[in-house]
Order: sequence, then C-alpha cells, then structure tokens
Amino acid sequence: MKTMRAVRLSEPGPVENLRVVSLPVPGERDGWVRIRVEAFGVNRSELKLRLGMSEGVSFPRVPGIEAAGVVDAAPEGSGLVVGEKVVAMMGDMGRTYDGGYAEYTSVPLSQVIPVETDLPWEVLGALPEMVQTAYGSLTVGLDLQPGQTLLIRGGTSSVGLAAAALARWRGATVLATTRRKDRLAALAEHGVDHPVLDDGDVARAVRELYPDGVDAALDLVGTPTLPDTLRAVRVHGTACFGGSLSNQWTVRDFSPNEYLPRGVRLAGYFGDAADLPRAAFQEILDAVAAGDLAFPVDRVYHGLDQVRQAHDDMERNRATGKLVVRLDA
Repeated sequence: MKTMRAVRLSEPGPVENLRVVSLPVPGERDGWVRIRVEAFGVNRSELKLRLGMSEGVSFPRVPGIEAAGVVDAAPEGSGLVVGEKVVAMMGDMGRTYDGGYAEYTSVPLSQVIPVETDLPWEVLGALPEMVQTAYGSLTVGLDLQPGQTLLIRGGTSSVGLAAAALARWRGATVLATTRRKDRLAALAEHGVDHPVLDDGDVARAVRELYPDGVDAALDLVGTPTLPDTLRAVRVHGTACFGGSLSNQWTVRDFSPNEYLPRGVRLAGYFGDAADLPRAAFQEILDAVAAGDLAFPVDRVYHGLDQVRQAHDDMERNRATGKLVVRLDA
C-alpha cells in the first residue's frame, strides 16, 4: 500500500497535538478528486479546530480547508486530466474528511477549481480560501460596486488584506482597521486608502472622513465589533458579517430596532467553492501574474514539519497576511 506523510491532529489542544505521521494515500472514489499537494495555506479556522472551537469534527483528523497541487486521480467524465493544476477549498475539508495538510488529499469534485498559471506554488497555495472568502463577501455579501466606499473591520487579517486588494482592483475606496498602531503603515503599504486605528469607536473615525457613512462594511472581527461597524454605514448601505477573529459568533438577546441603525442593512456571508467561479478566479490569477493585483504572503514554511511553527505564529499573532506551507522539503 502506497503511503504518504501527513499532519494529523490527534485531538483538540496544544500545538504538540499536530504530529507528522505516515498514512495510506487516499484511494480513488467516485465523484472525488485526488490531488498531489504542492502547497496549502494555514487558516484561522484550522487554529480554531485545534483549539477545540469547531463543532461537528471527528478525530483524529488531517486538518486543512484548502490545497493547491496537481490532479493525481479524477472521476471519469469530470473533465480533469492527471497532472493538471488545481486548487481545492472549503466544504468539509479537514473537518469531516481529511484535508490539505498532507502530500495527497482527496476532495469532492465540487470543491476543485482547475487553473492555468505559472505562479509559484507558494503564491497559488495562499489564494484559494482567502480569495474565495474575500470575493464572496464583496459580491454575494455586499454587492460592492465601483466607486463605492468600503470599511473592512479586521483589516490586517489575510482575508481583510485580500478583500482590500480585490475591492480597490474593482474600483472601490477602502478603509481598513487595525488595533495596533504599528500596523497602520502596513495597511497603507498594501494599498488601503484610509488606515484606521481601532480604538473601539471606529464609527466616529469613519464619519470624520465620510459624514454620511460608508456604502459598505465587512466585519471580520465578529459580534463584539458589529454594532460599531453598523454605525459607520450610511442609510441604505450594507454591513456584512464575514468572519469571527474574536471567536464570538452569537448576538445574544437580539432586538432589531435597538441593534440595527435605521435604514442600514445587515447581511452575512459564509460560502463555498461555488461562490468563486472558475473564470473569476482565473482572471484574478492573471492579474496577479501581470502585477496588477497582489495578495500579501507573510511567511512561507517549507515542509510538513513546519506546520507546528505556522500554527504557533498564527496563535500568537506574529503575522500580517497569509501563512503558507510549501511541500518542497
């Protein structure tokens, strides 16, 4: 039986519970694609899984909600060719079935997007989940239009930086927040038009720039900041709840008339690979290759043995931007 190296989480707990083990290479399955993994991003959802904050997960489990690599086996009639470059993301990857922290992963066909690109694996590996969440939040969640103003709460997160890049590329003006004064310059360097220090009253700072409020807001921090985010949005504007860096998802004792400012819309976004059309993703990849669009990668780790270090860096907030593991060591 052919085996592979993989990082398996034995049970929720400290970073030491992530162990490199030898496992059988996933077998061929109807409707599933086996991918030889070349790179994968490390994401907050995987950190939350390790810390025991995810529901509906069985252990032991190979984490990883995304991967980039080449097709190793594909269902007949799928249109995929062995050796073709693909990315995979979301669904129940790394939750109810083993995910991308491995030399091979097997995922449902619906989670796979073929790509044509010569981008380095560490660049391509950073993009699937980050771009899907940012793109879906801006399109499905906010219906953001060229010329509009967008506030991003949680701007130094990988998804926050990706949303800022996509929004500016689509012709929007971007405001983005950070709680750390020393990261304001980083937001400006990544193209944010108005970096905002989050002192708990972001609405005040926003309305100093735009007295009527912004057209749209994407809150990636969670329910603790959502009321303030809503107050920064103009009448008939939209705020989208798109993440929970704070680990708080629930609004308790919700009273709409007290919680929602008059005339401000509240939307939510939690998506899947289907929300990122192949043509849209390919256009984004081409723009990255041409230098017209950039997504910040903070650190690249080489080999599965460095996954623990990546998790520790994320848990301790040492990074601004995406963390990527490349399987070349």
